Amino acid sequence: MTGKPEGTQQRATAEMVARAAKVSRAAVSRAFNPEAPLKPEKRARILKIAGELSYTPDRAARALVTRRSHLVGVIVPDVCSPWESQEVDALTTALQAEGFATLLFKTRVDSSMDETLLTYMRGFNPDSVIVFTENVRPHMLSRFLDRAVPIYVTYPIERPKENDGNGRWPGEPDTLFDRIDVDQWEGMEQAVALLAGYGCRRIAYLSGKPVSLGQHARRKTLEALMARRGLPALVVVPGDFSYDRGYAGTLDLFRLEGGADAVFAANDESAFGALDALRCELKLRVPEDVKVIGFDDIAQSHWRSYNLTTVKVDLEARVRALVRLIQRRLKTPDAPAITETVRTRLVVRGTVG
Repeated sequence: MTGKPEGTQQRATAEMVARAAKVSRAAVSRAFNPEAPLKPEKRARILKIAGELSYTPDRAARALVTRRSHLVGVIVPDVCSPWESQEVDALTTALQAEGFATLLFKTRVDSSMDETLLTYMRGFNPDSVIVFTENVRPHMLSRFLDRAVPIYVTYPIERPKENDGNGRWPGEPDTLFDRIDVDQWEGMEQAVALLAGYGCRRIAYLSGKPVSLGQHARRKTLEALMARRGLPALVVVPGDFSYDRGYAGTLDLFRLEGGADAVFAANDESAFGALDALRCELKLRVPEDVKVIGFDDIAQSHWRSYNLTTVKVDLEARVRALVRLIQRRLKTPDAPAITETVRTRLVVRGTVG
């Protein structure tokens, strides 16, 4: 008869399971490894007894042997904004389905990282680290990692080329990292073509945070696409990706800067601010008087009150690509930089038309 040992509250060990099941300690280890050879009936008996004893394998001890912690570190600049919260939720769900747990780390307001937190991260020995901010650079992060190769999300200004070198940023030391290139060009090209087709000449760009390389690439891409069509220079409105700055910036644009035929926002949240400023305070009609385009296609973009035309980054495709990068790196730890590309496309709704 099995059960917890009487008179003790100590945690059950593999040796206890082995004695109760009348098997070796090695057999207990193999029972918890689906890839290890073991007769099905023997595995079932061991797992049944382990459950009765409330035994679970010691992850830390196993990690020392296998060099796999099944932990993925995620560094984000924000956890409450719509895009970041939706991506973290989708990514955590996908990683858990693959047997990984997630360690979430948040940067400072300026998107830099407290080195004490990076020291904590190293103590967990993560299998991989995904970095959603450009300010924690690979050469800095590599000092706090053992075998993990970090993954970055980058936004090339021109359409990314397949397998274009080792993926370094200009001026970045030769530090190995894997990356996802978000190809903004296609979706933004469709957006500019749509605006030009409706006769828009004066186009304003409602920017994101100045430190964001992604928003910088978005602006440069927009400028290049407008120049190709012979459109006047882009009007830049300072922003920070937030609803409030989008609202205030749009008021300044129309009250102080002569307005615009269209507003292209660096993300959907700031586009919502622009829409509410145009409709509620400036009493302008969208899309009849002013057209508005966002970027990301967060879940709220299709809400009827916004019905926002936006450049879509396919969240599911991006998450799948991140999981593939982790798995490929674990299978080939000595491989050179691995790159995946995620495309964008325009989703046309009621704010252009």
